[in-house]
Order: sequence, then C-alpha cells, then structure tokens
Amino acid sequence: MTLPSRVRIVEVGPRDGLQNEPVLVPTAVKVGLIERLLAAGLTSIEGGSFVSARWVPQMADTAAVMARLPPNPAGRYTVLVPNLKGFEAARAAGAGEVAIFASASEAFSQANINCSIAESLARFAPVAAAARAAGIGLRGYVSCVLGCPYEGAVAPQAVASVARRLVEIGCREVSLGDTIGAGAPDQARACVETVAALVPPERLALHFHDTRGLALANIRACLDLGVSVVDAAVAGLGGCPYAAGATGNVATEGVVADLARLGIATGVDPARLAEAGRFVTEALAQARADADRPASTA
Repeated sequence: MTLPSRVRIVEVGPRDGLQNEPVLVPTAVKVGLIERLLAAGLTSIEGGSFVSARWVPQMADTAAVMARLPPNPAGRYTVLVPNLKGFEAARAAGAGEVAIFASASEAFSQANINCSIAESLARFAPVAAAARAAGIGLRGYVSCVLGCPYEGAVAPQAVASVARRLVEIGCREVSLGDTIGAGAPDQARACVETVAALVPPERLALHFHDTRGLALANIRACLDLGVSVVDAAVAGLGGCPYAAGATGNVATEGVVADLARLGIATGVDPARLAEAGRFVTEALAQARADADRPASTA
C-alpha cells in the first residue's frame, strides 16, 4: 500500500494525557484546553472519562467539563467508560462517542481492571448494546500491544484476537496501544500486519507512547499498511498509572510536523496547536506550584 493522503488525529490529551497528573487540574483549564484544540483543527477529542473518582480523581469533573464544551459539529467528543453505569453518565453528558478498553495481556488486565481479558470483554457487551441502541459511537482500546510491564513480550496474535472481539461487539474503530512505549518499528509493523489480517486496517488506530523516543518511527512504520488514524496528546501529556515509566503519549505537535514532512495532511494548524500546548503546560506548572506552596497561617 501507499501512504495515506490524510491522517485523522485523535487528540487524547484532555483524558489520557491528564488522568495521571498528580495535581488536580481545574475544570476551566480542561475546557480551555479543549477549546484551543478545536481552534487548531482537531475534531476527534477525548473529553474525559466516567470512571470511579476514587481510582482516577482527575476525571471526577468530566460531566462538568462536557457541560461547558462548545459544539463540535465537524467531529465528536469521546469519553472513556468502564461499564454500563459509566455509559449512562456519558449519555447524560451528551457524549458523541464512548470508548471501552481491553488488554492484550492477562496480567495487565488483572492489574488495571481486576479481571481477565475474557471477563472484561463480557463486561463491555452490554455497553456496546446500549451504545448501539442509543446511536452513540463506540471506540475500543487494546492496551500493551507491543509489551507488558508484567509479562514482557505480547504475541501479535493475542492483540489481533482482542481487536477482532472488540469489532465483533460493535466497535467502529480499535486503537492499538503501546502502553509502556516498549515497541520498535519492526515490532509495530508486525503487530499491525497481524491485526489487519482480522480487522480491516481502515478501522484501526495507532496509539504509541514515546517512552524510548520511538513513537514517531513506529507510526511511520505502519502508515503504508492502510491505517490512517493516529492517537496523540498535545505537549506529549500522559502516561499510565499501571505502567511505571510510561511517562508520555506521542506529542500531537510532533505527529503533525512529521506527517507534514511526508506530505500527509491532518487539517491541524501547527501555530494554534502550539498555543494549546503552551496553555496547558503553563496551567500545569501553575497548578503544581500552587500545590507545593505552604498553607498560610493566621
């Protein structure tokens, strides 16, 4: 295959990028970030997640964020949901799409959501049915596609099996996540080729962390396989609370620039994207400074 003429970027910074931030980010900052991402031309944006505030306190204000977002007529706001209760909250908040998540690693599945891969997929079946009945889009994530912090190497066939099952229960798109940034270009390509034998490549997305600085190379290695969707986070925000050292998603700025060098359009304005990056990094710096400031005494 040839390179795609256009790639759609799914901006995951407001959810996957901020979820592990140790200081609480004000709702107004999250809304301001998404507004700037929209202005930069990004239309597929993760707005948050309806997971337990006990486990992910950063996402406790997702409903408030969604209520303050401007319309997104050219695209959709996606929120992550762990179960039917989360889906109902997402629907009430007006989400255009919900995302569910499974792992290609049994050990990671147990650590992340305390159940087996098979149990997680069974848990998501009613979510898929409810989304279909409500006319809400469904996206799937597969974690640890290029390596697991507990098991080490993950077989591409295991990834393909989970991806196919997500499609079978109703996911229109499946994002393949290198959760710990363990992969190299040859591994990434072999994985995507194996998955594409079971799932049409136009229904796949690449979600690579940049732990070892190889995310852009891994993306380039897969672009001629029929995949034309890439997940990225502005300013390289993010990581995973269950994967030590996986400190950041691939930066949206880097993806846009790299694709432009290859002659691939994204519809994203680099200058406005850079402004969104400055906005969130300055806001995070301020939030951290405020958290570190000693409380005043009377």
